[in-house]
Amino acid sequence: MSKASHNQRIGKIGEDAAAAYLEARGYRIIGRNVRTPHGEIDLIAVAPDHLAFVEVKTRTSNAFGQPEEAITARKWAHMVAAAEHWLYENRPGDEAWQIDVIAVRFPSPAQLTQPEIHHFPNVQR
Repeated sequence: MSKASHNQRIGKIGEDAAAAYLEARGYRIIGRNVRTPHGEIDLIAVAPDHLAFVEVKTRTSNAFGQPEEAITARKWAHMVAAAEHWLYENRPGDEAWQIDVIAVRFPSPAQLTQPEIHHFPNVQR
């Protein structure tokens, strides 16, 4: 398996874990890997009082820092633009929304079970 396909597999498993985490807390997932002209939205989830546009960062080690540290200013700008575009196209109106980050950490590349999950709701940059 190539490194790129291995990383995609780990990312997919991390997104599945993040979606399950949110669903267990009452969110309803209405979109996964939603493409917009401004980039991809990993998860779109409905909570009782808002929409959450969720960026999922998955790691199997901290060699490159904590997963949540991977959100650069440029990435943040793309996340906001993607969310605003999706809202314009799909939910015109004054619906409350926010951007969340979910950091998923697996014990090792060989052990992709029992992830440690940290949810950072309503992240502001």
